[in-house]
Amino acid sequence: MIHAFRGRSRTHQVLLVPAGVCVLALLVTEGLNTGFAPTAAATVVTGGLCVVALFVPPARFSLVAGCAVAASLALSVTELQLTQRPVNTPGMTELCALLLMIARTVRLQPLLRIIALVPPASVAAGLLLFRLPEAEYDLLETYGASVILFGTVLMVVLGLYLRLVDTLRDRERTAAEQAARQAERLEHARELHDFVAHHVTAIVAQAKAARYVTAAGKAPPPADLDRMFAGIEEAGSQAMESMRGMVSMLRTPGDPAATRPGRDLTRVRDLVESFSAGGRPARLTLDPRLAERSLPPEISITVHRLVQESLTNIRKYAGTAAQVTVDIRLRADDPGRLDVSVSDDSRTASGTAHRTRADVSGRPPAAQRGADATGQPTPGQQRGGYGLIGLAERVEAIGGHFTAGLRHGCPGWQVTADIPLPPSPQANRP
Repeated sequence: MIHAFRGRSRTHQVLLVPAGVCVLALLVTEGLNTGFAPTAAATVVTGGLCVVALFVPPARFSLVAGCAVAASLALSVTELQLTQRPVNTPGMTELCALLLMIARTVRLQPLLRIIALVPPASVAAGLLLFRLPEAEYDLLETYGASVILFGTVLMVVLGLYLRLVDTLRDRERTAAEQAARQAERLEHARELHDFVAHHVTAIVAQAKAARYVTAAGKAPPPADLDRMFAGIEEAGSQAMESMRGMVSMLRTPGDPAATRPGRDLTRVRDLVESFSAGGRPARLTLDPRLAERSLPPEISITVHRLVQESLTNIRKYAGTAAQVTVDIRLRADDPGRLDVSVSDDSRTASGTAHRTRADVSGRPPAAQRGADATGQPTPGQQRGGYGLIGLAERVEAIGGHFTAGLRHGCPGWQVTADIPLPPSPQANRP
């Protein structure tokens, strides 16, 4: 109880102290009403036990409540044998505490403990009335039983109501915790995919290129081999660095700076240059108004991941693409919205065989997920599509709109995002 008292706010502590003093004063007054020191002390002790049972932690409630009920029954039975009895009150504080104890039992305890505690507490409340002189028994027989029965039923109903409220709150809390954990798992999955897949795909693509050149029957010159292996080594080092950043973020989630881009879009240029260094030209168009503009972290991260995932997919699937375009600009008719587009000009079916059109939610159809019409995985296909799903989740989480699919009127694939921006500080200046 002392620990629970210290855990409450200062206001509650200030209110509980005078309330406790008042209850103790009532118990002492009711004890003195017996006119006999032993029964007065016993009345204070049993009443105090019943009151304490209302405030002890739930883990100790059964023990304290059982002792309080047993003490109350023992005192009532003992006083039935005595001539010294209370003149005015049998102990109304103790009676109220016993009834409230029934409500707390129904609220907190399992069924077996409810069966073990509620009937004895009801009997103790009924016997408590017979501590009065025998001259009052006729009145007690007329009204006492009805009052105790009504009070017991009322406390049982109150306990059931509070139990239901607690159950609903626990379910809401559990659902909220599960939703938070699911969102955290999805965020970690997206981060892991973004960090590692981009670099691993570069390793695989350059290793395939080396094998293709070797399989053609001509040994590549040492300088070309050195360049290929240097690219693989660099991509592997970047993958390891990204993995370390991911582990660092998981260990210290409050400091994600090691794994996430800054508040501007300068690192997008590094992505495009790194992609072009792999042998496939890519052109970046960045709106000059965005060059020095600081964006919220969630927007800069989303743009960076969108470009990164799109370039990774082009490297994996668009083998015949001759030109890749990354376009990031403020909308002409609405500077408060950011348009991001990544497209390629792959002219063969192989460039789009694994990149079927995604719907508004970013969830690809069964063909992209490696499933047949029945939803089962088809032989020889991999489960894919998590990159597009992650991009759609990121964009929609910040109020944007995401699309991915074949380009209209020309060959190739295009990924676009329409993202709302917060007001620029310059726009608010007079």
